[in-house]
Amino acid sequence: MVSQDVSTGTKGRVLIFGIVTRDQIMRLLGNRSLRALLSQTGAEPQLDGNDESEEESNPYSWGRSRRSAPRQPVEFEKVPSDTGRALMDSGTFGANERPADSIKRMRKMSLRLLRRELGLGSIGRQRARSGLLRQNMIPRSKADTIIHYGSRCYSGQFSNDGNFFFSCGQDFKVRMYDTSNPYNWRYYKVVDNPYGQWTITDASLSPDNKFLAYSSISRIVCLAPTDPNDHSTPRTLDFSRMSSASPSVSHRGYSHFGIWSIRFSGDGREIVAGTGDRAVYVFDIERNMSILRIPGHEDDVNAVCFGDTNSPHILYSGSDDTTLKVWDRRSMGDGRAAGVFLGHTEGLTYVDSKGDGRYIISNGKDQTAKLWDLRKVMSTSDFEKINVDRYTTGFEYRTNAFDFSSWRPHPHDCSLVTFRGHQVLKTLIRCHFSPQGSTDSRYVYSGSHDGKVYVWELDGTIKAKIDVAGATEHLRNRERRDYEDGFWGQSGFSTCVRDASWHPDVPMIAATSWNGWGTSLGTCTVHSWNDDVSEDEGEPKSGLRVNAKLERESAAPAARTGIFSRRRRAAAAAEEDDE
Repeated sequence: MVSQDVSTGTKGRVLIFGIVTRDQIMRLLGNRSLRALLSQTGAEPQLDGNDESEEESNPYSWGRSRRSAPRQPVEFEKVPSDTGRALMDSGTFGANERPADSIKRMRKMSLRLLRRELGLGSIGRQRARSGLLRQNMIPRSKADTIIHYGSRCYSGQFSNDGNFFFSCGQDFKVRMYDTSNPYNWRYYKVVDNPYGQWTITDASLSPDNKFLAYSSISRIVCLAPTDPNDHSTPRTLDFSRMSSASPSVSHRGYSHFGIWSIRFSGDGREIVAGTGDRAVYVFDIERNMSILRIPGHEDDVNAVCFGDTNSPHILYSGSDDTTLKVWDRRSMGDGRAAGVFLGHTEGLTYVDSKGDGRYIISNGKDQTAKLWDLRKVMSTSDFEKINVDRYTTGFEYRTNAFDFSSWRPHPHDCSLVTFRGHQVLKTLIRCHFSPQGSTDSRYVYSGSHDGKVYVWELDGTIKAKIDVAGATEHLRNRERRDYEDGFWGQSGFSTCVRDASWHPDVPMIAATSWNGWGTSLGTCTVHSWNDDVSEDEGEPKSGLRVNAKLERESAAPAARTGIFSRRRRAAAAAEEDDE
Protein backbone atom coordinates (compact mmCIF):
# COMPACT_ATOMS: atom_id res chain seq x y z
CA MET A 1 0.00 0.00 0.00
CA VAL A 2 1.38 3.38 -1.00
CA SER A 3 0.10 6.84 -0.21
CA GLN A 4 -0.49 9.17 -3.12
CA ASP A 5 -0.66 12.93 -2.61
CA VAL A 6 -3.81 14.44 -4.03
CA SER A 7 -3.71 18.09 -5.02
CA THR A 8 -6.20 20.68 -3.85
CA GLY A 9 -6.90 24.30 -4.54
CA THR A 10 -3.96 24.63 -2.21
CA LYS A 11 -2.56 21.41 -3.60
CA GLY A 12 -1.82 19.26 -0.60
CA ARG A 13 -2.55 17.46 2.63
CA VAL A 14 -5.13 14.93 1.52
CA LEU A 15 -4.10 11.28 1.05
CA ILE A 16 -5.96 8.60 -0.80
CA PHE A 17 -4.64 5.06 -0.34
CA GLY A 18 -4.63 2.37 -2.96
CA ILE A 19 -2.48 -0.08 -4.86
CA VAL A 20 -0.16 1.79 -7.19
CA THR A 21 -0.09 0.35 -10.69
CA ARG A 22 2.62 0.82 -13.29
CA ASP A 23 0.48 3.41 -15.04
CA GLN A 24 0.09 5.39 -11.82
CA ILE A 25 3.84 5.24 -11.17
CA MET A 26 4.50 6.66 -14.62
CA ARG A 27 1.95 9.39 -13.96
CA LEU A 28 3.69 10.25 -10.71
CA LEU A 29 7.07 10.41 -12.45
CA GLY A 30 5.54 12.66 -15.09
CA ASN A 31 4.10 15.08 -12.53
CA ARG A 32 5.80 18.46 -12.77
CA SER A 33 5.57 19.23 -9.06
CA LEU A 34 7.25 15.91 -8.21
CA ARG A 35 9.98 16.47 -10.76
CA ALA A 36 10.65 19.93 -9.31
CA LEU A 37 11.02 18.42 -5.83
CA LEU A 38 13.24 15.59 -7.07
CA SER A 39 15.47 18.07 -8.89
CA GLN A 40 16.35 19.67 -5.57
CA THR A 41 17.81 16.33 -4.41
CA GLY A 42 19.44 15.43 -7.71
CA ALA A 43 17.14 12.42 -8.08
CA GLU A 44 14.94 13.60 -10.93
CA PRO A 45 14.15 10.83 -13.44
CA GLN A 46 15.02 11.36 -17.12
CA LEU A 47 11.77 10.94 -19.03
CA ASP A 48 12.10 12.92 -22.22
CA GLY A 49 15.36 11.49 -23.57
CA ASN A 50 16.92 14.92 -24.12
CA ASP A 51 20.68 14.77 -24.25
CA GLU A 52 22.90 16.87 -22.01
CA SER A 53 23.75 19.45 -24.63
CA GLU A 54 20.06 20.09 -25.28
CA GLU A 55 19.34 20.60 -21.58
CA GLU A 56 22.21 23.05 -21.17
CA SER A 57 20.73 25.16 -23.97
CA ASN A 58 17.27 25.10 -22.40
CA PRO A 59 16.61 28.04 -20.02
CA TYR A 60 13.66 26.16 -18.47
CA SER A 61 15.48 22.94 -17.48
CA TRP A 62 14.28 21.96 -13.98
CA GLY A 63 16.43 24.23 -11.84
CA ARG A 64 19.70 22.32 -12.30
CA SER A 65 23.01 24.12 -12.08
CA ARG A 66 24.29 24.49 -15.65
CA ARG A 67 27.48 25.73 -17.17
CA SER A 68 25.89 28.30 -19.41
CA ALA A 69 26.41 31.84 -20.53
CA PRO A 70 25.42 34.63 -18.10
CA ARG A 71 21.71 35.37 -18.16
CA GLN A 72 20.52 38.32 -20.18
CA PRO A 73 18.27 40.91 -18.51
CA VAL A 74 14.62 39.83 -18.51
CA GLU A 75 12.47 41.79 -20.96
CA PHE A 76 8.74 41.57 -20.40
CA GLU A 77 6.06 42.26 -22.96
CA LYS A 78 5.54 45.82 -24.20
CA VAL A 79 3.06 47.84 -22.12
CA PRO A 80 0.83 49.32 -23.34
CA SER A 81 0.27 46.54 -25.82
CA ASP A 82 -0.35 47.67 -29.39
CA THR A 83 -2.64 44.70 -29.98
CA GLY A 84 -4.57 45.45 -26.80
CA ARG A 85 -4.90 49.11 -27.71
CA ALA A 86 -6.27 48.13 -31.13
CA LEU A 87 -8.88 45.95 -29.41
CA MET A 88 -9.87 48.86 -27.16
CA ASP A 89 -10.17 51.21 -30.13
CA SER A 90 -12.25 48.68 -32.07
CA GLY A 91 -15.20 49.02 -29.67
CA THR A 92 -15.24 45.29 -28.89
CA PHE A 93 -14.15 46.03 -25.34
CA GLY A 94 -15.91 49.21 -24.25
CA ALA A 95 -16.27 52.77 -25.51
CA ASN A 96 -13.59 55.40 -26.09
CA GLU A 97 -13.32 59.13 -25.57
CA ARG A 98 -13.92 61.11 -28.77
CA PRO A 99 -11.37 63.75 -29.74
CA ALA A 100 -13.71 66.47 -28.47
CA ASP A 101 -13.62 64.81 -25.04
CA SER A 102 -9.87 64.36 -24.87
CA ILE A 103 -9.09 67.61 -23.04
CA LYS A 104 -6.62 66.80 -20.29
CA ARG A 105 -8.77 67.50 -17.27
CA MET A 106 -10.63 65.40 -14.77
CA ARG A 107 -14.27 64.89 -15.75
CA LYS A 108 -16.36 64.21 -12.67
CA MET A 109 -19.37 61.96 -12.95
CA SER A 110 -21.72 64.87 -12.27
CA LEU A 111 -20.44 66.66 -15.39
CA ARG A 112 -20.88 63.59 -17.55
CA LEU A 113 -24.44 63.09 -16.26
CA LEU A 114 -25.26 66.76 -16.83
CA ARG A 115 -24.09 66.64 -20.45
CA ARG A 116 -26.08 63.47 -21.05
CA GLU A 117 -29.29 64.91 -19.51
CA LEU A 118 -28.91 68.11 -21.52
CA GLY A 119 -28.57 66.05 -24.69
CA LEU A 120 -25.31 67.69 -25.66
CA GLY A 121 -23.79 65.99 -28.67
CA SER A 122 -25.18 63.50 -31.16
CA ILE A 123 -27.07 60.35 -30.26
CA GLY A 124 -23.97 58.30 -31.03
CA ARG A 125 -21.89 60.46 -28.74
CA GLN A 126 -24.51 60.15 -25.99
CA ARG A 127 -24.40 56.36 -26.28
CA ALA A 128 -20.62 56.38 -26.15
CA ARG A 129 -20.78 58.66 -23.12
CA SER A 130 -23.14 56.19 -21.40
CA GLY A 131 -20.51 53.51 -21.95
CA LEU A 132 -17.86 55.81 -20.53
CA LEU A 133 -20.06 56.41 -17.50
CA ARG A 134 -20.27 52.72 -16.77
CA GLN A 135 -16.70 51.72 -17.44
CA ASN A 136 -15.19 54.49 -15.33
CA MET A 137 -17.08 53.44 -12.21
CA ILE A 138 -14.27 51.40 -10.65
CA PRO A 139 -15.01 50.11 -7.12
CA ARG A 140 -12.85 51.60 -4.37
CA SER A 141 -10.58 49.89 -1.88
CA LYS A 142 -12.60 50.84 1.18
CA ALA A 143 -15.11 48.06 1.78
CA ASP A 144 -18.82 48.71 2.17
CA THR A 145 -19.32 45.42 4.01
CA ILE A 146 -16.90 42.86 5.40
CA ILE A 147 -18.27 39.36 5.98
CA HIS A 148 -16.15 37.34 8.43
CA TYR A 149 -15.88 33.57 8.12
CA GLY A 150 -14.31 31.08 10.50
CA SER A 151 -12.44 29.35 7.67
CA ARG A 152 -10.80 30.22 4.39
CA CYS A 153 -13.08 31.44 1.63
CA TYR A 154 -12.17 29.79 -1.68
CA SER A 155 -14.53 31.33 -4.20
CA GLY A 156 -17.57 33.54 -4.57
CA GLN A 157 -19.63 34.68 -7.57
CA PHE A 158 -22.72 36.69 -8.48
CA SER A 159 -25.36 35.04 -10.62
CA ASN A 160 -25.65 36.20 -14.22
CA ASP A 161 -28.66 38.34 -13.33
CA GLY A 162 -27.05 39.76 -10.18
CA ASN A 163 -29.84 38.56 -7.88
CA PHE A 164 -27.77 35.93 -6.14
CA PHE A 165 -24.31 35.53 -4.59
CA PHE A 166 -22.66 32.44 -3.15
CA SER A 167 -19.38 31.87 -1.31
CA CYS A 168 -17.53 28.59 -0.72
CA GLY A 169 -15.56 27.89 2.45
CA GLN A 170 -13.02 25.43 3.72
CA ASP A 171 -15.56 24.41 6.35
CA PHE A 172 -17.38 22.61 3.47
CA LYS A 173 -20.26 25.11 3.46
CA VAL A 174 -21.66 27.12 0.60
CA ARG A 175 -23.49 30.23 1.79
CA MET A 176 -26.06 31.91 -0.41
CA TYR A 177 -27.17 35.55 -0.32
CA ASP A 178 -30.04 37.43 -1.91
CA THR A 179 -28.49 40.39 -3.77
CA SER A 180 -31.56 41.54 -5.72
CA ASN A 181 -30.82 44.83 -3.96
CA PRO A 182 -27.02 44.84 -4.34
CA TYR A 183 -26.62 47.49 -1.63
CA ASN A 184 -28.69 45.55 0.91
CA TRP A 185 -27.71 41.88 0.93
CA ARG A 186 -29.86 39.33 2.75
CA TYR A 187 -28.72 35.98 4.11
CA TYR A 188 -30.49 33.30 2.10
CA LYS A 189 -29.39 29.74 2.77
CA VAL A 190 -26.43 27.47 3.60
CA VAL A 191 -25.68 23.98 2.28
CA ASP A 192 -22.78 21.70 3.06
CA ASN A 193 -20.76 18.92 1.45
CA PRO A 194 -20.69 15.73 3.56
CA TYR A 195 -18.27 14.13 1.07
CA GLY A 196 -15.74 16.96 1.14
CA GLN A 197 -11.99 16.52 1.40
CA TRP A 198 -9.79 19.50 2.38
CA THR A 199 -12.13 22.15 0.97
CA ILE A 200 -14.88 22.98 -1.48
CA THR A 201 -12.92 23.58 -4.66
CA ASP A 202 -15.55 25.17 -6.88
CA ALA A 203 -19.25 25.89 -7.37
CA SER A 204 -21.49 26.81 -10.27
CA LEU A 205 -25.02 28.17 -10.37
CA SER A 206 -27.52 26.83 -12.90
CA PRO A 207 -28.70 29.39 -15.51
CA ASP A 208 -32.15 29.60 -13.90
CA ASN A 209 -30.62 30.08 -10.39
CA LYS A 210 -32.57 27.05 -9.09
CA PHE A 211 -29.63 24.72 -8.41
CA LEU A 212 -26.09 25.10 -7.13
CA ALA A 213 -23.45 22.50 -7.97
CA TYR A 214 -20.34 22.36 -5.79
CA SER A 215 -17.31 20.09 -5.73
CA SER A 216 -14.47 18.97 -3.49
CA ILE A 217 -11.42 16.78 -3.81
CA SER A 218 -13.44 13.72 -4.70
CA ARG A 219 -15.35 12.39 -7.67
CA ILE A 220 -18.67 13.51 -6.12
CA VAL A 221 -20.39 16.78 -7.00
CA CYS A 222 -23.29 17.92 -4.81
CA LEU A 223 -26.35 19.46 -6.45
CA ALA A 224 -28.48 21.50 -4.02
CA PRO A 225 -31.70 23.44 -4.60
CA THR A 226 -31.43 27.14 -3.87
CA ASP A 227 -35.03 27.46 -2.66
CA PRO A 228 -34.72 28.55 1.00
CA ASN A 229 -37.77 26.46 1.90
CA ASP A 230 -36.30 23.31 0.38
CA HIS A 231 -34.23 21.54 3.05
CA SER A 232 -33.84 18.27 1.17
CA THR A 233 -30.48 16.52 1.10
CA PRO A 234 -28.34 17.65 -1.85
CA ARG A 235 -28.29 15.23 -4.74
CA THR A 236 -24.95 13.51 -5.40
CA LEU A 237 -23.48 13.27 -8.89
CA ASP A 238 -20.79 10.60 -9.23
CA PHE A 239 -18.54 11.68 -12.08
CA SER A 240 -16.78 8.29 -12.16
CA ARG A 241 -20.05 6.67 -13.26
CA MET A 242 -19.55 6.44 -17.01
CA SER A 243 -22.10 5.88 -19.73
CA SER A 244 -21.64 2.61 -21.64
CA ALA A 245 -21.62 4.71 -24.81
CA SER A 246 -18.74 6.84 -23.55
CA PRO A 247 -15.46 6.52 -25.49
CA SER A 248 -13.61 6.20 -22.15
CA VAL A 249 -15.49 3.35 -20.46
CA SER A 250 -12.20 1.77 -19.36
CA HIS A 251 -11.72 4.57 -16.84
CA ARG A 252 -14.49 3.21 -14.63
CA GLY A 253 -11.86 1.29 -12.65
CA TYR A 254 -10.18 4.55 -11.56
CA SER A 255 -12.55 6.16 -9.10
CA HIS A 256 -10.13 8.16 -6.94
CA PHE A 257 -9.76 11.64 -8.37
CA GLY A 258 -10.48 15.15 -7.23
CA ILE A 259 -12.45 17.83 -9.05
CA TRP A 260 -10.91 21.30 -9.23
CA SER A 261 -13.32 23.16 -11.51
CA ILE A 262 -16.97 22.80 -12.60
CA ARG A 263 -19.33 24.78 -14.85
CA PHE A 264 -22.96 24.47 -15.85
CA SER A 265 -23.77 24.45 -19.55
CA GLY A 266 -25.89 27.28 -20.93
CA ASP A 267 -29.00 25.09 -20.99
CA GLY A 268 -28.42 23.76 -17.45
CA ARG A 269 -28.47 20.12 -18.58
CA GLU A 270 -24.76 19.33 -18.24
CA ILE A 271 -21.82 20.07 -15.99
CA VAL A 272 -18.23 20.08 -17.23
CA ALA A 273 -15.43 19.30 -14.75
CA GLY A 274 -11.64 19.52 -14.68
CA THR A 275 -10.06 16.82 -12.57
CA GLY A 276 -6.91 15.53 -10.95
CA ASP A 277 -6.70 12.52 -13.27
CA ARG A 278 -5.66 14.80 -16.13
CA ALA A 279 -9.07 14.61 -17.82
CA VAL A 280 -12.16 16.68 -18.62
CA TYR A 281 -15.57 15.17 -17.82
CA VAL A 282 -19.02 16.07 -19.13
CA PHE A 283 -21.87 14.95 -16.86
CA ASP A 284 -25.48 14.63 -18.03
CA ILE A 285 -27.68 15.57 -15.06
CA GLU A 286 -30.87 13.92 -16.32
CA ARG A 287 -29.12 10.63 -17.14
CA ASN A 288 -27.09 10.86 -13.90
CA MET A 289 -23.81 9.80 -15.48
CA SER A 290 -20.73 11.11 -17.24
CA ILE A 291 -21.27 10.91 -20.97
CA LEU A 292 -17.77 12.01 -21.98
CA ARG A 293 -14.28 11.76 -20.55
CA ILE A 294 -11.49 13.56 -22.40
CA PRO A 295 -8.03 12.36 -21.25
CA GLY A 296 -6.39 15.29 -22.96
CA HIS A 297 -3.71 16.64 -20.62
CA GLU A 298 -0.43 15.56 -19.06
CA ASP A 299 -1.20 16.96 -15.60
CA ASP A 300 -4.07 18.18 -13.41
CA VAL A 301 -6.86 20.04 -15.18
CA ASN A 302 -7.34 23.05 -12.90
CA ALA A 303 -9.91 24.99 -14.90
CA VAL A 304 -12.69 24.38 -17.43
CA CYS A 305 -15.44 26.44 -19.05
CA PHE A 306 -17.83 26.49 -21.98
CA GLY A 307 -16.93 28.79 -24.85
CA ASP A 308 -20.43 30.02 -25.56
CA THR A 309 -23.43 30.21 -23.25
CA ASN A 310 -25.71 29.31 -26.18
CA SER A 311 -23.84 26.15 -27.19
CA PRO A 312 -22.47 23.17 -25.23
CA HIS A 313 -20.13 22.06 -28.01
CA ILE A 314 -16.99 24.16 -27.42
CA LEU A 315 -15.03 23.53 -24.20
CA TYR A 316 -11.82 25.03 -22.83
CA SER A 317 -9.50 23.34 -20.34
CA GLY A 318 -6.42 24.74 -18.59
CA SER A 319 -3.86 22.44 -17.01
CA ASP A 320 -0.69 22.26 -14.96
CA ASP A 321 0.96 21.03 -18.17
CA THR A 322 0.96 24.77 -19.20
CA THR A 323 -1.53 24.32 -22.07
CA LEU A 324 -4.97 25.76 -22.72
CA LYS A 325 -6.87 23.40 -25.00
CA VAL A 326 -9.99 23.84 -27.12
CA TRP A 327 -12.38 20.90 -27.54
CA ASP A 328 -15.16 20.64 -30.11
CA ARG A 329 -17.51 17.82 -29.07
CA ARG A 330 -18.86 17.57 -32.63
CA SER A 331 -15.52 16.43 -34.03
CA MET A 332 -13.73 14.25 -31.49
CA GLY A 333 -13.50 10.99 -33.41
CA ASP A 334 -9.73 10.87 -32.95
CA GLY A 335 -9.90 12.13 -29.34
CA ARG A 336 -7.68 15.11 -30.16
CA ALA A 337 -8.21 18.75 -29.25
CA ALA A 338 -9.54 21.16 -31.85
CA GLY A 339 -6.61 23.44 -31.03
CA VAL A 340 -4.11 24.49 -28.39
CA PHE A 341 -3.03 27.83 -26.94
CA LEU A 342 0.62 28.05 -25.87
CA GLY A 343 2.23 30.97 -24.03
CA HIS A 344 2.17 30.23 -20.30
CA THR A 345 5.45 28.83 -19.04
CA GLU A 346 3.93 27.35 -15.86
CA GLY A 347 0.63 25.69 -15.00
CA LEU A 348 -2.73 27.40 -15.48
CA THR A 349 -4.92 28.15 -12.48
CA TYR A 350 -8.11 29.44 -14.15
CA VAL A 351 -9.80 30.12 -17.49
CA ASP A 352 -12.79 32.34 -18.24
CA SER A 353 -14.66 32.82 -21.51
CA LYS A 354 -16.09 36.15 -22.57
CA GLY A 355 -19.13 34.18 -23.74
CA ASP A 356 -18.92 35.38 -27.34
CA GLY A 357 -17.26 32.25 -28.72
CA ARG A 358 -14.06 34.15 -29.45
CA TYR A 359 -12.12 35.55 -26.48
CA ILE A 360 -10.72 33.66 -23.46
CA ILE A 361 -8.60 34.75 -20.51
CA SER A 362 -6.38 32.57 -18.33
CA ASN A 363 -4.32 32.90 -15.15
CA GLY A 364 -0.97 31.15 -14.80
CA LYS A 365 1.63 30.28 -12.17
CA ASP A 366 4.15 32.20 -14.29
CA GLN A 367 2.54 35.28 -12.67
CA THR A 368 0.69 36.35 -15.81
CA ALA A 369 -2.84 36.50 -17.10
CA LYS A 370 -3.28 36.16 -20.85
CA LEU A 371 -5.94 37.09 -23.40
CA TRP A 372 -6.55 34.68 -26.29
CA ASP A 373 -8.47 34.81 -29.58
CA LEU A 374 -9.97 31.54 -30.84
CA ARG A 375 -9.07 32.56 -34.41
CA LYS A 376 -5.37 32.40 -33.49
CA VAL A 377 -5.39 28.94 -31.92
CA MET A 378 -2.56 26.56 -32.82
CA SER A 379 -3.55 23.42 -34.70
CA THR A 380 -3.13 20.11 -32.91
CA SER A 381 -0.81 18.83 -35.64
CA ASP A 382 1.53 21.79 -35.09
CA PHE A 383 1.31 21.43 -31.33
CA GLU A 384 2.34 17.77 -31.45
CA LYS A 385 5.68 18.79 -32.98
CA ILE A 386 6.53 20.87 -29.86
CA ASN A 387 7.98 19.54 -26.62
CA VAL A 388 6.21 21.84 -24.14
CA ASP A 389 8.27 20.43 -21.24
CA ARG A 390 11.26 22.36 -22.59
CA TYR A 391 9.62 25.70 -21.73
CA THR A 392 8.71 25.25 -18.08
CA THR A 393 10.58 24.98 -14.80
CA GLY A 394 7.82 23.12 -12.94
CA PHE A 395 7.60 26.04 -10.51
CA GLU A 396 6.29 25.02 -7.06
CA TYR A 397 3.92 27.92 -6.43
CA ARG A 398 2.70 26.72 -3.04
CA THR A 399 5.94 27.23 -1.14
CA ASN A 400 8.21 29.48 -3.22
CA ALA A 401 8.35 33.01 -4.53
CA PHE A 402 8.60 33.28 -8.31
CA ASP A 403 12.11 33.86 -9.66
CA PHE A 404 11.58 36.40 -12.43
CA SER A 405 15.25 36.28 -13.39
CA SER A 406 14.72 32.75 -14.70
CA TRP A 407 11.65 33.64 -16.77
CA ARG A 408 11.96 33.58 -20.55
CA PRO A 409 9.23 34.29 -23.10
CA HIS A 410 7.59 31.24 -24.62
CA PRO A 411 8.80 30.97 -28.24
CA HIS A 412 5.37 29.74 -29.36
CA ASP A 413 3.25 32.28 -27.48
CA CYS A 414 0.03 32.90 -29.42
CA SER A 415 -1.73 35.09 -26.84
CA LEU A 416 -2.95 38.57 -27.74
CA VAL A 417 -2.11 40.45 -24.52
CA THR A 418 -0.23 39.57 -21.32
CA PHE A 419 -1.20 41.11 -17.98
CA ARG A 420 1.30 41.39 -15.11
CA GLY A 421 1.54 42.79 -11.59
CA HIS A 422 -0.50 40.34 -9.54
CA GLN A 423 0.83 37.32 -7.65
CA VAL A 424 -0.41 33.81 -8.40
CA LEU A 425 0.92 31.93 -5.37
CA LYS A 426 -0.24 29.43 -2.71
CA THR A 427 -3.57 28.62 -4.37
CA LEU A 428 -5.44 28.55 -7.70
CA ILE A 429 -6.15 32.28 -8.01
CA ARG A 430 -8.85 33.29 -10.48
CA CYS A 431 -9.26 35.90 -13.21
CA HIS A 432 -12.33 37.10 -15.09
CA PHE A 433 -13.66 39.38 -17.82
CA SER A 434 -15.53 42.38 -16.45
CA PRO A 435 -19.28 42.26 -17.26
CA GLN A 436 -21.03 43.99 -20.13
CA GLY A 437 -23.72 45.69 -18.06
CA SER A 438 -21.64 47.44 -15.41
CA THR A 439 -18.33 48.00 -17.26
CA ASP A 440 -19.12 47.74 -20.98
CA SER A 441 -16.71 44.72 -20.97
CA ARG A 442 -13.78 47.09 -20.71
CA TYR A 443 -11.47 45.24 -18.31
CA VAL A 444 -10.05 41.97 -17.07
CA TYR A 445 -9.41 41.49 -13.37
CA SER A 446 -7.85 38.99 -10.99
CA GLY A 447 -7.30 38.22 -7.33
CA SER A 448 -3.75 38.18 -6.00
CA HIS A 449 -1.66 36.68 -3.21
CA ASP A 450 -0.68 40.21 -2.08
CA GLY A 451 -4.27 40.90 -0.96
CA LYS A 452 -5.45 43.03 -3.88
CA VAL A 453 -7.80 42.79 -6.83
CA TYR A 454 -5.99 43.93 -9.99
CA VAL A 455 -8.00 45.56 -12.78
CA TRP A 456 -6.35 45.95 -16.20
CA GLU A 457 -7.18 47.79 -19.38
CA LEU A 458 -7.04 45.59 -22.46
CA ASP A 459 -3.66 47.09 -23.39
CA GLY A 460 -2.05 45.59 -20.29
CA THR A 461 -1.95 48.77 -18.19
CA ILE A 462 -3.23 48.57 -14.62
CA LYS A 463 -6.43 50.56 -14.26
CA ALA A 464 -6.90 50.05 -10.52
CA LYS A 465 -5.84 48.02 -7.49
CA ILE A 466 -8.55 47.30 -4.94
CA ASP A 467 -6.72 46.85 -1.64
CA VAL A 468 -8.64 44.15 0.22
CA ALA A 469 -5.77 43.59 2.65
CA GLY A 470 -5.82 47.27 3.61
CA ALA A 471 -9.59 47.25 4.07
CA THR A 472 -9.44 44.30 6.49
CA GLU A 473 -6.03 44.83 8.10
CA HIS A 474 -7.09 45.72 11.66
CA LEU A 475 -10.41 43.88 11.83
CA ARG A 476 -9.15 40.53 13.07
CA ASN A 477 -7.56 39.85 16.43
CA ARG A 478 -3.86 40.00 15.61
CA GLU A 479 -2.57 37.82 18.45
CA ARG A 480 -0.94 34.75 16.98
CA ARG A 481 -2.17 32.55 19.82
CA ASP A 482 -5.72 33.10 18.59
CA TYR A 483 -4.99 31.30 15.34
CA GLU A 484 -3.55 28.00 14.36
CA ASP A 485 0.03 28.11 13.14
CA GLY A 486 -1.03 28.26 9.52
CA PHE A 487 0.04 25.88 6.81
CA TRP A 488 3.33 24.95 5.14
CA GLY A 489 5.32 26.87 7.76
CA GLN A 490 3.58 30.17 7.02
CA SER A 491 3.63 32.85 9.69
CA GLY A 492 2.42 36.39 10.00
CA PHE A 493 -0.89 38.12 9.42
CA SER A 494 -1.70 38.33 5.71
CA THR A 495 -4.47 38.35 3.12
CA CYS A 496 -4.74 36.46 -0.18
CA VAL A 497 -7.57 37.30 -2.59
CA ARG A 498 -8.43 34.01 -4.24
CA ASP A 499 -11.47 35.08 -6.25
CA ALA A 500 -13.47 38.20 -7.10
CA SER A 501 -16.79 38.85 -8.82
CA TRP A 502 -17.93 42.04 -10.53
CA HIS A 503 -21.68 42.60 -10.26
CA PRO A 504 -23.30 42.43 -13.73
CA ASP A 505 -25.34 45.63 -13.35
CA VAL A 506 -23.83 47.92 -10.72
CA PRO A 507 -20.24 49.10 -10.01
CA MET A 508 -19.52 46.59 -7.25
CA ILE A 509 -16.93 43.86 -6.68
CA ALA A 510 -17.17 41.11 -4.06
CA ALA A 511 -13.75 39.66 -3.18
CA THR A 512 -13.41 36.30 -1.42
CA SER A 513 -10.17 35.91 0.52
CA TRP A 514 -8.01 34.11 3.03
CA ASN A 515 -6.70 36.21 5.90
CA GLY A 516 -5.45 36.12 9.47
CA TRP A 517 -2.40 34.37 10.87
CA GLY A 518 -1.22 31.92 8.25
CA THR A 519 -4.18 33.12 6.13
CA SER A 520 -6.21 30.57 8.05
CA LEU A 521 -9.53 32.50 8.20
CA GLY A 522 -11.71 34.05 5.50
CA THR A 523 -13.60 37.14 4.41
CA CYS A 524 -15.91 38.31 1.68
CA THR A 525 -15.52 42.07 1.17
CA VAL A 526 -17.94 44.16 -0.87
CA HIS A 527 -16.44 47.18 -2.66
CA SER A 528 -18.41 49.75 -4.65
CA TRP A 529 -17.75 52.92 -6.64
CA ASN A 530 -18.28 56.27 -4.86
CA ASP A 531 -16.88 58.90 -7.28
CA ASP A 532 -14.00 59.71 -4.89
CA VAL A 533 -16.32 61.04 -2.18
CA SER A 534 -14.22 61.43 0.98
CA GLU A 535 -17.07 60.92 3.49
CA ASP A 536 -19.77 58.29 3.55
CA GLU A 537 -23.20 59.93 3.68
CA GLY A 538 -25.25 56.73 3.40
CA GLU A 539 -26.49 54.30 6.03
CA PRO A 540 -25.15 51.97 7.16
CA LYS A 541 -21.68 53.48 7.07
CA SER A 542 -19.06 51.75 4.96
CA GLY A 543 -16.84 49.25 6.71
CA LEU A 544 -19.82 47.41 8.23
CA ARG A 545 -18.58 44.17 9.77
CA VAL A 546 -20.89 41.17 9.86
CA ASN A 547 -20.74 37.42 10.36
CA ALA A 548 -21.68 34.76 7.82
CA LYS A 549 -25.41 35.43 8.45
CA LEU A 550 -24.91 39.17 7.93
CA GLU A 551 -25.44 39.90 11.63
CA ARG A 552 -23.51 42.93 12.79
CA GLU A 553 -20.30 42.64 14.76
CA SER A 554 -19.67 45.72 16.89
CA ALA A 555 -16.13 44.90 17.93
CA ALA A 556 -13.16 42.77 16.97
CA PRO A 557 -13.62 39.06 17.65
CA ALA A 558 -12.72 38.33 21.26
CA ALA A 559 -9.29 36.86 21.97
CA ARG A 560 -9.24 33.14 22.53
CA THR A 561 -6.99 31.17 24.81
CA GLY A 562 -4.70 28.65 23.16
CA ILE A 563 -4.43 27.56 19.54
CA PHE A 564 -7.74 26.71 17.91
CA SER A 565 -7.52 24.11 15.18
CA ARG A 566 -9.31 24.45 11.89
CA ARG A 567 -11.65 21.60 12.76
CA ARG A 568 -12.66 23.21 16.04
CA ARG A 569 -13.41 26.53 14.35
CA ALA A 570 -15.35 24.73 11.62
CA ALA A 571 -17.42 22.93 14.25
CA ALA A 572 -18.15 26.24 15.97
CA ALA A 573 -19.18 27.77 12.65
CA ALA A 574 -21.44 24.80 11.93
CA GLU A 575 -23.11 25.16 15.32
CA GLU A 576 -23.65 28.86 14.66
CA ASP A 577 -25.28 28.11 11.28
CA ASP A 578 -27.53 25.46 12.82
CA GLU A 579 -28.85 28.04 15.25
